[in-house]
Amino acid sequence: MSNEATLHSQQEVMHGAHDHHDHDHHHEDSFISKYVFSMDHKMIAKQFLITGIVWAIIGAFFSVLFRLQLGFPDATFPWLESILGHWAKGGRITAEAYYALVTMHGTILVFFVLTAGLSGTFSNLLIPLQVGARDMASPFMNCLSYWFFFLASLVMMASLFVQTGPASGGWTMYPPLSALGDASIGSKIGVDLWLTSMALFVVSQLLGGLNYISTILNMRTQGMAMTKMPLTIWSFFFTAVLGVLSFPVLLSGFILLLMDRHAGTSFYLSDIFIAGKALANEGGSAILYQHLFWFLGHPEVYIIILPAMGMVSEVLAVSSRKPIFGYLAMIGSLFAICILAFLVWAHHMFVTGLNPFLGAFFVLLTLLIAVPSAIKVFNWLTTIWKGNINFSPAALFSIGFVSTFISGGLTGIWLGNSSIDIHLHDTMFVIAHFHIVMGVSAFFGMFAGIYHWFPKMYGRFMNNTIGYIHFWVTMVGAYLIFWPMHYEGMAGMPRRYYDVSQWASFKQFGGLNEFITIVVILVFAVQLLFVFNFFYSIFKGRKMTTENPWKATSLEWTTPIHAGHGNWPGEIPVVHRWAYDYSKDGRDFIPQTEPIGPNEVVH
Repeated sequence: MSNEATLHSQQEVMHGAHDHHDHDHHHEDSFISKYVFSMDHKMIAKQFLITGIVWAIIGAFFSVLFRLQLGFPDATFPWLESILGHWAKGGRITAEAYYALVTMHGTILVFFVLTAGLSGTFSNLLIPLQVGARDMASPFMNCLSYWFFFLASLVMMASLFVQTGPASGGWTMYPPLSALGDASIGSKIGVDLWLTSMALFVVSQLLGGLNYISTILNMRTQGMAMTKMPLTIWSFFFTAVLGVLSFPVLLSGFILLLMDRHAGTSFYLSDIFIAGKALANEGGSAILYQHLFWFLGHPEVYIIILPAMGMVSEVLAVSSRKPIFGYLAMIGSLFAICILAFLVWAHHMFVTGLNPFLGAFFVLLTLLIAVPSAIKVFNWLTTIWKGNINFSPAALFSIGFVSTFISGGLTGIWLGNSSIDIHLHDTMFVIAHFHIVMGVSAFFGMFAGIYHWFPKMYGRFMNNTIGYIHFWVTMVGAYLIFWPMHYEGMAGMPRRYYDVSQWASFKQFGGLNEFITIVVILVFAVQLLFVFNFFYSIFKGRKMTTENPWKATSLEWTTPIHAGHGNWPGEIPVVHRWAYDYSKDGRDFIPQTEPIGPNEVVH
């Protein structure tokens, strides 16, 4: 039997299993099984998204609070005491509360929103729909993945209410501050809860990642060759691979840290004197933790940004009515980014005493990652070039993504050079760089995805007018917030400091910090407007009247408007072509399910 015949035979068996699976789910679900412990990937996607939105509001609100301290260090706000209690006695945030807010803001936004909220939502929603599967390879593992994430959320949330407060040593949780319970008030039980929560979070990510990889490799419908998959699926695939390979290293780092805190080990503690008295710990090194953390920490940047890249590629092609430019180059650049992401972690450690000769290799590898990134930017721009662009909120956020990815990526070249990084390290320049390229860009990708696939999730549309206000205020606000920070960083202004106004050299930035804080408040307010639009539209938005409102080619738009568990009521569609046949042979679009014509040129 030929390889092709074998493949078709396997797919038929798989379809049979799918049909059986579909049949099994025609029974009436209870509220608990449908909305709480659901195994339907679409419902789990909604659970990830709504939990992520709740976390995003909390994490963003924390940034508003500590920006008040940075913008108005001498002012008092009596209402703060009613929210934070003794952490803001007299209306001014204490230094301990400030560091806790900064730590929790970073933790929540990086892990709970941009990792779980972004990848968890769209990988769950789109992988089965776009590859033509009834569900994930293991719906039960998928359900577990969300509930481990929810448990992690509960533990992290609980840390906000303990008497000594949450962890306050920064979202990287560097030892020795995090390893010594007496180092600060924020090094006590808050750190234990932080580490426990993150361990649960890693379990969630591994369960989800293994499921995504298995589904993509094994559950594709007939005809869906790897080279016919939409770029969203390729980006989710590489994201899952990155997570599965790097999160266990982070978990091991956390376990060793817990052992240093409670089991008397010395993995990260050595040669430390407290009040003139040496600790008993010998042989460890705090630098070891940094290696373990950043081995995940740098791939984490791409775990966050790769899904956004895939979704933006999809939205730009649909919105401009053009095939994606350089499909294979886009896949190749995703693969190159995936490999290089593991080889650049030490550029976060140029100031730790890293051997300069070794540092030179990490400079080279860091700068190399600019090549596949530039290929992707070039292909996005050429995709929309001379396109008939529908400037929907999703398209605007996608174009905004490309803009912020370029500007944030260019400043990364500065930090990738060890000689420049030594000056800029731990300054506001670093804050500006990674917030634009990793925070704003990823959020723009997520917003594009939400506006584009909201009808697929809820059968209704979000309000476009609010969407336009949301985009323009966020876009302009992001640059007004983070662009000035580059100049503050170049002047040497450090990050995470409670009150920089005590230094004469930084007094000149007092007015600028006030301005940034005011813009932060405005941008936060417009995010609340987006949240209102999201929840209002679920119940009151304009209803879909057609299965394919954007006239897209990919498979998710062939399912019913309110698809049940199993996605397609009958047979799963067969795929005949790639996902980007737009404006071809005089037609606006050709679905993937349409057979190739006799005289048609195949992509």
